[in-house]
Amino acid sequence: MNALQLDAQQRLRHLITLDGLPRELLLRLLDRADALRGASAGGTRRLDLLAGRTVMNLFFEPSTRTRTSFDLAAKRLGADVLNFDIASSSTVKGESLIDTLHTLEAMHCDAFVVRHRENGTAETLARHLRSAARVVNAGDGNHAHPTQGLLDVLTIRRHRPDFAELTVLICGDILHSRVARSDIHALRALGVGELRVCGPANLMPAPAELPGCRLFDDFDTALAGVDAVIMLRLQKERMSLAQVPSEQAYYARYGLDPRRLRLARPDALVLHPGPINREVEIASPVADGAQSRILEQVENGVFLRMAVLAELLGA
Repeated sequence: MNALQLDAQQRLRHLITLDGLPRELLLRLLDRADALRGASAGGTRRLDLLAGRTVMNLFFEPSTRTRTSFDLAAKRLGADVLNFDIASSSTVKGESLIDTLHTLEAMHCDAFVVRHRENGTAETLARHLRSAARVVNAGDGNHAHPTQGLLDVLTIRRHRPDFAELTVLICGDILHSRVARSDIHALRALGVGELRVCGPANLMPAPAELPGCRLFDDFDTALAGVDAVIMLRLQKERMSLAQVPSEQAYYARYGLDPRRLRLARPDALVLHPGPINREVEIASPVADGAQSRILEQVENGVFLRMAVLAELLGA
């Protein structure tokens, strides 16, 4: 995969997954996100790094945070942005995704930001490019969501810069979560001290898919002494109803409420990629509380995606 993602000088050519990317590259993207935060005066000053470039958002699944933040990121860098309207496109007439890609390439788009329900779609598009355009995976099936993984570790690093000293817990629907996989790849690459994963047995992948992680079934035990906890949304659209027969029962065992949060370190960070199912995955007093970094994740997402686009398309 890195032969596709990196050029001969180990510079980023496409961003499909964080799996296997070098630590130095991840750190460069995090540093660049913070630098662009400053250069853009917290997003209030438009930059011209990508003036004359065109970024196409190809979203085949619903999205609020990711699509909007990529749109803002590209515009704040000075690029032109087009949001592909699936419902009114020729794909509804039977045009293949590859033919659609080549059609848009012929219009001289410089980058394609792709979200799709099927694993491997972004990689497939990157392999079929006929131009020097770049592809960014904005989430494919349950495979990867690399910019979410990066913005999550950026959020943690702004409060806890030494990953080697941290214990981080990811809890919830691990089986269907592309966010969990990208978070795991990022945290392991950055040398996190201990990485814990917790969820119901039927929402956990095989242990072989979670190398370097401590696996837990009991949420209270998993929370003990952690520095950060990343809660995950139940991916109802990807599971059978039998996997979670009762949201109330799920919340009783795996919902993060104020009592459970006290089992973590007193200054533990609380993250969630959104959208939140309140009182299913996380209680409102926790989601809106002093330890929550959920809205900060959203803010950081714009700067992180600015960094990715600047890395791929900038001079």
